[in-house]
Amino acid sequence: MMTPSLAERDWARGKRKAETVIANYGFRDGSGDWYITIDTEKCSGCGNCPEVCPAKILDVGVDEIDIFREKPVAFVKHEERKRIKYRCAPCRPGYGVEPAPCVGICEPKAITHSEGWKLQFRFG
Repeated sequence: MMTPSLAERDWARGKRKAETVIANYGFRDGSGDWYITIDTEKCSGCGNCPEVCPAKILDVGVDEIDIFREKPVAFVKHEERKRIKYRCAPCRPGYGVEPAPCVGICEPKAITHSEGWKLQFRFG
């Protein structure tokens, strides 16, 4: 069992404020960056994004990045992370007239998409 660091112990005792954690789900290849980014400090865990996602790649649950976070957070399902480029494309993230459904429904504005879709599909 690992011993928690001093910073982890202080944070757990409420002496330190949690730092912003930005979770990037996806990949980079020769054609671009294909990420959904979730700012876990902004995410309220409301569950609206999985409900409106046509591809059903989002879920809400335990934060796998910030082990001290007690409330749920949105994330991309493990089995979908290498397919984000194709699963998100129909929503036209970053280059459509309207924002992608997950971005539009997110009141705290915790979800963004990388520039890959804008660069490839706007001019491609």
